[in-house]
Amino acid sequence: MPIDIPLRPSAEEPAAPLLLSLSCPDRIGIVADVSRVLVENGCNIIESAQYGDRENGRFFLRTGFESTQGRTLNDIRAAFAPVAANYGMDAQFFDMNRRTPTLLLVSRLGHCLNDLLFRWRSGALPIDIKAVVSNHPDFAELVTSHGLPFHHLPVTAQTKATQEAAIDALAAAHGVELFVLARYMQILSPEMCARHPGQVINIHHSFLPSFIGARPYHAAHRRGVKLIGATAHFVTQDLDEGPIIEQAVERVTHNLSVNDYVAVGRDLESLVLARAIKWHAEHRVLLNGSRTVIFH
Repeated sequence: MPIDIPLRPSAEEPAAPLLLSLSCPDRIGIVADVSRVLVENGCNIIESAQYGDRENGRFFLRTGFESTQGRTLNDIRAAFAPVAANYGMDAQFFDMNRRTPTLLLVSRLGHCLNDLLFRWRSGALPIDIKAVVSNHPDFAELVTSHGLPFHHLPVTAQTKATQEAAIDALAAAHGVELFVLARYMQILSPEMCARHPGQVINIHHSFLPSFIGARPYHAAHRRGVKLIGATAHFVTQDLDEGPIIEQAVERVTHNLSVNDYVAVGRDLESLVLARAIKWHAEHRVLLNGSRTVIFH
């Protein structure tokens, strides 16, 4: 739940940055009414981006602002409620100083985990990592060296429901709002996917569906592909088919070994996953059916 913080600026302390993101059926007057309510409540708009999808008639808006008259986030939310109801909006307000509580999940490939831990510790990711969960003990030392709890929760087909219940209990205890599958080589159950819509981000190589299996880079090397890619997406019940957040590719040549392919792929996976997490935590990603709208 959002924290209601008094937003009273002083000469020494600037107003806290706030954010409104919304989607609704598109119609005339949305931007005008949103701006009017913010201005009437003493808010100064500092950035804004919008998009109207002509195919489905949906409108999307992300507006950053600051309160200049001591209004709290709950004050502004309450004042905005009639406008949200009038337009049928899915509207959310955020305190941009608050970092998203996050749980990382990993198996035995640690490149994404290591990259995220470094970015988090250096302040490059606006998330608050609460813990790391793994079905293997391999990265316990790495995680604890960053001062984070490590939870070894092994899983089999017979214990999946129990293990996922333990993950959910851990997440609930820490108020987790984002789950990151940092090369977590387990398929989440449909039940767990349904419990966390739009809250689970996964990363995979972009050879799918051409090279499905445990050794996609080896298969791609045998086939002589010229592009290696990675895709970060939200997790749904449809395996690796959730709304895409970010993708990247890099060209490879005939003189690269299979190990070179793997190295290029791991670099791309780490980069793409970090971007997706950052944009999600900055509330730049809005769901648009099976697609996403991303305000860069």
